[in-house]
Amino acid sequence: MTQLRDAAGRPTHSPVRGPTGGMFAQLTRFTLVGTASNVLYAVAFFMLDVYGLFVANLVGVVLSSMLANELHRRHTFHATDRVRWFVAQWEGGTLAVIGLGITSLALLLLQLLLPDADGLTQAALVIAVTTAVGGLRFFALRGWVFAR
Repeated sequence: MTQLRDAAGRPTHSPVRGPTGGMFAQLTRFTLVGTASNVLYAVAFFMLDVYGLFVANLVGVVLSSMLANELHRRHTFHATDRVRWFVAQWEGGTLAVIGLGITSLALLLLQLLLPDADGLTQAALVIAVTTAVGGLRFFALRGWVFAR
């Protein structure tokens, strides 16, 4: 199979085909990266909760998002030659903030609609919303941030 080249003669590929292995391979790597970044979030959160939940959550989100964005750039989408570190952090970080806003809004709505909801219901909502947001994040990263 002939490899496409850009005007400078460098090999090119799309985020859909080529050395990234296609969407299923990317989704598998995306899931593994998400798991690793969630472990980092949990460690940071539990280490820093003595400073308050807000600080622990903020630091955990920032650190885990930075790790995830870089791992997605390097491994999930093989985009180190197409997307610079700062761009991946800025655009991927923006998506993470949007996701955080969506999950926070979902919890607020749950609290307003079902003020007596137990922890299991709250956790189930967060898992469901986070899963949906993660799916949307995958397609946004694939089609926007790392599609260059």
